[in-house]
Amino acid sequence: MKKITTFLITALCFAQFSCKDDFLTTTDPTRINSNLFYQNQTQFEQALNGVYGQLQAITNTAYLGQEFMSDNTTLDFNPLDRGGAAGWEAFEFSTVNPGNGEIAALWNNHYAAMYNINYALEKLAASTIDATAKSAIEGQLKFIRAFHYFNLVRYFGDVILATKTLNNPNEAFDLVKSPQAEVYKQIEADLKDASTLLPVTYPAAGKGRVTKGAALSLLGKVYLTLKRYPEAVSTLKQVLPLGYSLYANYKDNFDPAKKNGVESVFEVQYQGGNDLGEQSNFVYVFAPRLSQGAVTGFANTTPSGRNIPTNDMIAAYEAGDLRKDISLQTSYTLNNVVVPIPFVNKYRYPHTITGRTDNNWPVLRYSDVLLMLAESINEATGPDAESLGYLNQVRKRAGLADLTGLTKETFRTAVLKERRVELAFENHRWFDLQRTNTPAQLATFMNTYAAKEKTNPTVARGGIAFNALDYVYSDFEYFLPIPAPQILINSKLTQNPGY
Repeated sequence: MKKITTFLITALCFAQFSCKDDFLTTTDPTRINSNLFYQNQTQFEQALNGVYGQLQAITNTAYLGQEFMSDNTTLDFNPLDRGGAAGWEAFEFSTVNPGNGEIAALWNNHYAAMYNINYALEKLAASTIDATAKSAIEGQLKFIRAFHYFNLVRYFGDVILATKTLNNPNEAFDLVKSPQAEVYKQIEADLKDASTLLPVTYPAAGKGRVTKGAALSLLGKVYLTLKRYPEAVSTLKQVLPLGYSLYANYKDNFDPAKKNGVESVFEVQYQGGNDLGEQSNFVYVFAPRLSQGAVTGFANTTPSGRNIPTNDMIAAYEAGDLRKDISLQTSYTLNNVVVPIPFVNKYRYPHTITGRTDNNWPVLRYSDVLLMLAESINEATGPDAESLGYLNQVRKRAGLADLTGLTKETFRTAVLKERRVELAFENHRWFDLQRTNTPAQLATFMNTYAAKEKTNPTVARGGIAFNALDYVYSDFEYFLPIPAPQILINSKLTQNPGY
C-alpha cells in the first residue's frame, strides 16, 4: 500500500484492494485514476469488494486484543526466542506500551479501510447507478464503517472520528480525538441506515455479504455494550424472523464446506487451496510451536504457538459439553508421544496447500444473537421464561441441561459463562469482560486470573521466570494506548491516561 508518511491515521491514499470468494473480483481499481473509476455499478462493486478485502488484515491478528489479552488464551512459551516479547506477547502479559508495533498496525489498518469507505460513499452519493444496487452498496459500506469504529472505540476509547475524506494532507494535523459518545452516535446512525438499506438475503453469488440481519445484530451488540437494554431487546428481536437457526451440530459453524450457513450472520471471507493470496492460516498460528504436522496436517511446518487455551478456559466447560472437544484439544500426538500442550481446534480442517486454509472467521453467529437477547432481557426486566428459553436453546445444542430458577444475578453470571464457552476463540471474550466490568473491576478480575496462571502456567516456560511486570493489570489498561507514531505525527492527539 502506498503511504503518505505525514498522515497515517486516515491513510490519504487508496489502500491496495483485495478480493475473495465467489462474490469478489480480482480487479484493482487503485491502479487507475480514482476520478475516472467510479463510473458504473460494476466499478462501485469492485471498490466495495476491496473494502471487504481489508477485513482480512484486521481479522488475522484480532485475536491479540480480543482473546490473548483475556483469560481465554496464552502462548506456547519459547525460552530460546524472545523476539516477540515487545510485540505480540505484550498482549498476553499486559506489558503493552505506545511503541508496540501491533497496536500501530491495528490503528493503521482500521483507518486505511475507513478512508476507502468514506471515499466510496462520497462517490456513491453523487452517482446515478441503479437505485436498488446503490442502496445495498451504501448499506454494506456503512455497516463495515460501523464495525471498524466499534472495534476502535472499544480498543482505544476516544478516537478520531472521520466520516469524510480530507481535501489535503494538512487538514490531518487539525484532527483530534472525539469523545466515545460521539463515536457511538455515528456507529448507531450507520447501523440504523444499514438495517434499512440492506436486503435480508442475496442471490447465491452474493453469499457472505452483509445483510439486514448483520446490521441489526451488530446494532443490538452496540446497545448491549452501552447498557441500553430495552433498545437491545427490541433490535435483536427483529433478527429472529429473518431465517437464521442453530446448526444441529456445533462443529458445522467452522467447517469450510459449510461457510455462510444458517447460523452465520456475518463472517470474514477467506479462500484457500489456490495462489490468489486470500487464504486464512489460523491453525498454523494457533498450533503449538513444536507440533510440526501433528495439528496442521503438514510435516515440517513451524506453527506459531499463539492463542493457546488456558487451564482456566479448559476448566470453564461443564462435564458433557459437546463444544469442548470441537473448540479445543488438551494435547497433540507427535511420533507416538502425547504432548500435553492444548490448542485451538475450531479452525483445524484438511486443506490442500501448506499454510493456505479455507476457513472463514465468524464475526456474528445466531447463537451470539440468542445469548445477547437473553442477557438484554435479564438486564432490562429480570429473568423470565423467554430469556431462559434463548439461553437454553444454546445449551441444548451443546448437550447440556436447561437452567432454571435463576435470579437476575445468577442469570447474569450464567449467560456470561455461556458466552465464554459458546464463542470461545472467536474474538469476543475481552470485549465481554470490558463491557461487564468497570476499569477497576476488570483489573481485579485479570489480576486474580494472572495469579493462577503465574502459579500454574498452562505451558511450561523452560525455566524462564516471569518478568516482574508480567501479568500486572492496572485500571488504565481497560483501553490500549494510542500508537506513539500517531502522536508524533499529530501533536494535537493526546495519549490515553496511564501510558
